[in-house]
Amino acid sequence: MAKNYESSDLEVLEGLDPVRKRPGMYTDTTSPNHLAYEVIDNSVDEALEGHAKKILVELFEDQSISVEDDGRGLPVDIHPKEKVPGVELVLTKLHSGGKFSGKNYKFSGGLHGVGVSVVNALSKHLSVWVKRQGHHYTMTFRNGDKRDDLELIEKIAKNAQGTKIWFKPDPKYFDHSDFNAKDLERNLKAKAVLCNGLLVEFINHHQKNEKISWRYEGGLAEYLSDSIKDFDDTVLNDAYIIDTKKADFELSLALNWIKESETLISESYVNLIPTKDGGTHVSGLRAGITDAIREFCEFQNLIPRGIKIAPDDVWRNVQFVLSLKISEPQFSGQTKSRLTSREASNITQGITKDFFSIWLNQNSLYAKDVANLVIENAVLRSKKSKSVVRKKVISNGPALPGKLADCISQDPSLSELFIVEGDSAGGSAKQARNRETQAILPLRGKILNTWEAESTEILKSQEVENISIAIGLNPNETSLENLRYSKICILADADSDGLHIAALLCALFLRHFRALVENGHIFIALPPLYRIDQAKSVHYAIDEQEKDSIVEQLTKKNKNQKISITRFKGLGEMNPSQLRETTMKPETRKLIRLTLSKSNDDDDVFEKLLSRKKVQERKQWIEEKGNIASAIEI
Repeated sequence: MAKNYESSDLEVLEGLDPVRKRPGMYTDTTSPNHLAYEVIDNSVDEALEGHAKKILVELFEDQSISVEDDGRGLPVDIHPKEKVPGVELVLTKLHSGGKFSGKNYKFSGGLHGVGVSVVNALSKHLSVWVKRQGHHYTMTFRNGDKRDDLELIEKIAKNAQGTKIWFKPDPKYFDHSDFNAKDLERNLKAKAVLCNGLLVEFINHHQKNEKISWRYEGGLAEYLSDSIKDFDDTVLNDAYIIDTKKADFELSLALNWIKESETLISESYVNLIPTKDGGTHVSGLRAGITDAIREFCEFQNLIPRGIKIAPDDVWRNVQFVLSLKISEPQFSGQTKSRLTSREASNITQGITKDFFSIWLNQNSLYAKDVANLVIENAVLRSKKSKSVVRKKVISNGPALPGKLADCISQDPSLSELFIVEGDSAGGSAKQARNRETQAILPLRGKILNTWEAESTEILKSQEVENISIAIGLNPNETSLENLRYSKICILADADSDGLHIAALLCALFLRHFRALVENGHIFIALPPLYRIDQAKSVHYAIDEQEKDSIVEQLTKKNKNQKISITRFKGLGEMNPSQLRETTMKPETRKLIRLTLSKSNDDDDVFEKLLSRKKVQERKQWIEEKGNIASAIEI
């Protein structure tokens, strides 16, 4: 280490070096998805301005991806100051772009000028094609550096226009090198929902060139109605809608209440960018709707003595989708998951309070249904606040994991913990659960194979430590006095990856928390793999065999009605309402209790499945019996 600290020790990072040096400051390094979103958002900005009508995204087998639109095309003329083509400038220089002044884009998500240059910096290969003013151009980059100058490929029709960017992310910058196709689909669907008339297409070459397309003419109302169509207890027959445009902002809202459900659909967007952590626009929405309902209840003299309406009383049963378009939005980071613009709160609060107050007074029957539901929530909250006792936590123990969404009940005999595969599925489970008795702990990917690990070592894994803290027990603890939940349910996808994760969790409990297995506290949830629809009849099947049986029965019952079959790709793809009804609701779910066999050969089975010493034996077993293996045999 140098003893002196001089000016010569100072470093100046040039070009895209800052991104490569600290990628986490510029993008989400969990997976390359956010790089795709940066390119997609640029195409969406063209659609917002009315210059693009179609966006095509293709995910290739080598984990490269392309985004193509029919917008105006990136500039190809020489920049007067930088002396390079505009397309080269935006791909190689940070904080360059056409969205700072507001002249070219009224509402835009990409304002920092670092999006596509970050994509280039963190990609092994990137190519761009531009159709503009009767000419077709291309340019290529390697590791963020220009490989070939901008080249004119051919002359084309003057009305042909657009931009296509293809890139292959460099795996060394990401925790998981593969794109998350499910999240890509959700993101693209949202773009179509929020930009009326925009055709969005997605081709996944991993899934036999599966092509999905979305175009929503009905916007948020159509989307929300589709999302809650399985509920028959909505307060409003049709979602409450706001769709207003002013000179400096546009606001769209679809909102409804579900009487009995804990399944909340809450989505918010700013300039078509999903703000999963909410922000000032959501805070303003909550305040505006709450103020309107309070004033209505007070004016109608509906509130019982001693009861005050809190925001949570209003929002406990609310399903909403909010879209705000404003100039120069400010976000908490480059991933743009939370809006921080102060003016957004004033806009959404003012608009929603005024509009909803008018609607409440013009629709008194529906208004009183909403008011009664809110007042019931307030009364229930008031009773609980007087009697609730905080659930016992391990004495002198660590704080509960931040990812744990705990339940309200303080009685372990009534409480359940769902250990869920993945943050996305964990989010759906949190919306689908009964908050009174069900807690959710999301896991990030496959957990450590703990079968041959010492109990003193396994807590070095953050995921295993989170499980241990959440359930209130240490590895090898035989006393269950501090157990926080009577049921611990493993909830993973119904595919092979999900079964692998479930097997790893079973091994963890069998080896290191055996008392839980011996006393019947561990369960495996069985989410469906298929949904079968015939007219208004809906059925679910956990495997191919059950699906075929249901189809056979439906066909015999009514041969003339069409049967539609949907295969779920994972828990995160299911609507929270579907997840609740099929997998989490005690009356309709299927759970398998993890028990020890009478033959006492459980350890031998897991030794064969997971031991590093049994690789050859396991390989031989798979070759001989893998095609006939079943959960019962294993």
